[in-house]
Amino acid sequence: MDTTEITRVADRHWHALEDDQVVGRGETWRRHDGRTFLSIDAWHDTAFDRLAAAMLAELPRPLYTLVDTADLALSSRWEQAGFTPARTEHVYRVPTDPEITGLGAARPPEGVTILPLGAAEKEPLRELDRAIRAEVEATLGWREMPAEVLPRLDDATVVDPTKYAVAAESDRYAGLIRVAPVPRQPRIGLLAVRAERQRRGIARALLSDVLNSLHRSGTTRATAEIGAANTAAAALFDDIGAERVGTNLEVVLH
Repeated sequence: MDTTEITRVADRHWHALEDDQVVGRGETWRRHDGRTFLSIDAWHDTAFDRLAAAMLAELPRPLYTLVDTADLALSSRWEQAGFTPARTEHVYRVPTDPEITGLGAARPPEGVTILPLGAAEKEPLRELDRAIRAEVEATLGWREMPAEVLPRLDDATVVDPTKYAVAAESDRYAGLIRVAPVPRQPRIGLLAVRAERQRRGIARALLSDVLNSLHRSGTTRATAEIGAANTAAAALFDDIGAERVGTNLEVVLH
């Protein structure tokens, strides 16, 4: 007999209980772009299924979650709950040593200066962000961008300019790279250049500046997530010796 009880212990948290012992936890949160994500950590399949049923009955749709494609059991449980694939994202481990990346000699083209992390001015950076966002939406679509750089509901994606290095021209910024200071392995969340300034070495120069700086500070690796449809970014990271170490699948329930 199933004795699992589900309790909503807070606005965004659920517990699965058996004999007053917690055997599973569910959580939901709303990301900056307005999408609702959820996660379930359960001791066994019954607790997972009961938590999923309770949460899905109470939460408005659409709902999203991320699963590691190597975890077949977890992928199967979300599929049985009705979730279907939305996008695929590859996870890369990126070396910082210029001897490995080959970026030691990478220089920006004439007329372009790389401003290191934290040196960009907020308003020109936001103007660049809006321009790049419009260009990406017209091609790949922002749904192919890592979740942490998706547009916010208030239309502002640049919240903390200290996480950005930029490629500056005389009258505007031409490209940017966003780095989240995760301990031990900083995360490269976004690397983008204005469409008309691409294929001139600006992206490589931005990567060179950031990775070389990390290497000098003693950081040997960074990570990056690249949407499966973003073949140009994947080719660049492959070229500098980045290693694909995993794949995440974003699934959705409409």
